[in-house]
Amino acid sequence: MSEQNAAAQASDTRGDMVEALVDGRISFHELPADLSGSEAAEIRRAALEKMTGVRLQDMAHYSMDIETASRRNCENMIGIAQVPVGIAGPLVVRGKHTNGNVFVPLATTEGALVASVNRGCAAIRAAGGAQVFVEDAGMTRAPVFRTESMAQTQEFLAWIRAHEPDIKELAQSTSRHLELLDIKPFAFGTSVWLRFRFSSGDAMGMNMATIAAERVCRKLIVPRTGVECIALSGNYCVDKKPSAINWQEGRGKRLHAEVVLEHEVLRDVLKTNSAALAEVCYRKNLLGSIAAGSMGFNAHFANVVAAFFIATGQDVAHVVGGSLGITNIEARGDDAYMSVFLPDIPLGAVGGGTSLSTQNEALRMLDIIPDPEKPGAAVTRLGEILAGAVLAGELSLMAAFTSNDLARAHQRLARGKPHNPSPGTPFPGTQADPSEA
Repeated sequence: MSEQNAAAQASDTRGDMVEALVDGRISFHELPADLSGSEAAEIRRAALEKMTGVRLQDMAHYSMDIETASRRNCENMIGIAQVPVGIAGPLVVRGKHTNGNVFVPLATTEGALVASVNRGCAAIRAAGGAQVFVEDAGMTRAPVFRTESMAQTQEFLAWIRAHEPDIKELAQSTSRHLELLDIKPFAFGTSVWLRFRFSSGDAMGMNMATIAAERVCRKLIVPRTGVECIALSGNYCVDKKPSAINWQEGRGKRLHAEVVLEHEVLRDVLKTNSAALAEVCYRKNLLGSIAAGSMGFNAHFANVVAAFFIATGQDVAHVVGGSLGITNIEARGDDAYMSVFLPDIPLGAVGGGTSLSTQNEALRMLDIIPDPEKPGAAVTRLGEILAGAVLAGELSLMAAFTSNDLARAHQRLARGKPHNPSPGTPFPGTQADPSEA
């Protein structure tokens, strides 16, 4: 068969698959397994264009390795959703694995965010840097079990306590990078939760913790006790939901950062003063959060955490935990002391989205390079930088409240006239709002 005939046949085959998707004869996940990632994405896009009447040409342009991404990161892949990445800094960070200037990549669509963090970096730089500290709170997984009575519940808990060494040995056999730190039980009635807490080196560790917990339940706890495991995750972990236990005990990494800002820095860089900063922190972050029943005693941790997570390949859903924590500001005469505490920050320097090309570039720019001889050092450095960036973002926004700059900054930086990147292909039923300027 000639190359021309082979190409024509391949084109006919792709056309048949597109029509099969459009007609509903096959689903998006049922394309032949021997298709490459880029071929499958192209076929899905072509079908969606016919089904929706919208051209998807911009999703088709990407630089990452789509073959790896379609196998490891995203099912039914059709292309890429691009998010602008800005840079803030230099940010001066003083920690165990970071001591000096870093430039912080932030992926966001919110105008004024990068500029605000950048101003906070300038203030921290003028103050000599942010002191940071990262604790390894451990990655958790908490299966839930069902007993027949409260008496059996107590027997079950006694068995767990007596066999912790056996549980630890089996759990750690699933990965050389995994260490079982402890098991925290919680029970009432016939329900029992076992909160396994693991250290996972430079990996975020969620998959590792899940695999280890499943192995322990299936091969040891259930066969030996006869108590049924109802769900591998019993919501006592707690994953991707705000929770008091994660606030109190931490999950992933616990981040701390602080800075002392002298009067001149407050006046010249932030256009504020110590008394005004302390007052707005007290009324807004503390009393306002209490009034709302919020567990986020801060201005906008989630803003910086989300932008940092997207840029560096973290699991973005963990921004839920990133919204927890407290900002503290104390007036010390004309100077101000400021600190942030984030108790629930799952982070990874390897695995997940960290291997994607653009995210990996951001990590390498931050000098996040895992070393097998120093497990955990790279992810600790990542946490140190994030802690400093959150401090910078909080500092700038809190100062903006005291000087009435918040609305003006968003008016100036975040209200540009919309631009259609693909002339002639607007979204159906939409048009630019002429009032946006």
